[in-house]
Amino acid sequence: MAVVDATLEVGNLIGGAFQPARAGRTFESRNPADSGDVVGVFPRSDNTDVDAAVAAARDAFEGWRRTPWPSRAAIILRASELLEERKEALAQLMTREMGKVLTEARGDVQEAIDMGKFIAGLGRHAFGETVPSELRDKWAMTMRQPFGVVGCITPWNFPIAIPSWKIFPAIMAGNAVVLKPAEDTPLCALRFVEALADAGLPAGVVNVVFGFGEEAGAALVSHPDVAAIYFTGSVETGRIVSETCGRMLKKCSLELGGKNAIVVLDDADVELAVDGALWGAFGTAGQRCTASSRLIVEQGALDRFTSRLVERASHLRLGDGLDAKVDVGPVINETQLKRIHSYTEIGKGEGASLLLGGEIATEGALAKGWFYRPTVFGGVKPAMRIAQEEIFGPTTVIIPVTSMEDAITAANSTQYGLSLSVYTNDLRTAFHAINELHSGIVYINAPTIGAEIQLPFGGTRNTGNGHREAGGHVLDEFSEWKSIYIDYSGRLQRAQIDTE
Repeated sequence: MAVVDATLEVGNLIGGAFQPARAGRTFESRNPADSGDVVGVFPRSDNTDVDAAVAAARDAFEGWRRTPWPSRAAIILRASELLEERKEALAQLMTREMGKVLTEARGDVQEAIDMGKFIAGLGRHAFGETVPSELRDKWAMTMRQPFGVVGCITPWNFPIAIPSWKIFPAIMAGNAVVLKPAEDTPLCALRFVEALADAGLPAGVVNVVFGFGEEAGAALVSHPDVAAIYFTGSVETGRIVSETCGRMLKKCSLELGGKNAIVVLDDADVELAVDGALWGAFGTAGQRCTASSRLIVEQGALDRFTSRLVERASHLRLGDGLDAKVDVGPVINETQLKRIHSYTEIGKGEGASLLLGGEIATEGALAKGWFYRPTVFGGVKPAMRIAQEEIFGPTTVIIPVTSMEDAITAANSTQYGLSLSVYTNDLRTAFHAINELHSGIVYINAPTIGAEIQLPFGGTRNTGNGHREAGGHVLDEFSEWKSIYIDYSGRLQRAQIDTE
């Protein structure tokens, strides 16, 4: 497939061909570091475009589900190799389209490469079980089968990695896919799907429909021929997706928000904890569901940790992520910029101490984009809104505590349960924390970001609905089990009744 020039108008990818929105509407993707830079023009799709994409996926499904698993794996492996060959170009595009600094963008692409290789390795693994039957001359076994057409709705903050988490295992299991990427990063998503097409994926197995959530996304979720939905996004939208899927009795996997905490205890290596807090709170300008937006610090380490964090954060450099000297890029758009600043005002109104930042950056070249200064609040209480609600920006809060027990209580005190971290040099404390922290991911002496694809990713409570992405059991989320009984006794045998 020919690579599309980012300066041209791009169509939906349906059945292997680019098509404009049937209603003729379009939208622009803009560089958040320079809002005057138009990355591309994309179709603003509606239900008619989704209908066409689902129909193309349905047509491709029958041939794809009959394709041997090793053959599917070979295509996925080749796609991951193409991503590797194109890594630098993809990273530079990602920085231009969503703003994260170039080193982080390279990591985003690398995660997709790793996921592709990991999933391709499942192509020759056992995909079922043979188990003993209770009856003579009878076999019992299981196998996996695909759902059919599935919908994937992905966010802008990891615009290549997260599509890979969903699409690679979905097609490995034999499903056909309709992808609706975030409207802020459409070109990154298209580049990812192009790698699959160039690797030999049959037309129609993965289709891309661009547009807005309330139009294209809602149509995909409610489509009667879509058997399952895989969604990463906000809790508010996740509830709507879940309600729709629940009414339609379709599978729904939700990966939603987080209000993650680093706990720093008195015996911790404070400088190491500050390293982790800087990376966890301000990496990707805090726009990660795993961002370290709460720093819960025991009293004995509080003064040193606070002074070192504020001092080091004050030297973080804002700017265009393509500049190697920049530490923190822009936030994704103007709406989010205003939302982040509104939480600064909320925090001040709640009586928290603003120790650093709290401002929209407007000097020089920064005025062209959507930049927010790294922000630190001190003296925060666990019940404050800035300690409870997901801000999704470069803002973190320091919550003082007087004991490990109080720290664990504070860490568990939000509606979320994605990623929690503890810094301590006491092995007993570390293992106690692992058991007591209520989250899907726990780190010891590392920040709340940095998940690896060979372990399950997901959270508890309002972080999602219990499903997990990545890890050794990932195909459980993208296929369903079929139980098979083969009786070669030549007579009627009745389970739980016949004993001989």
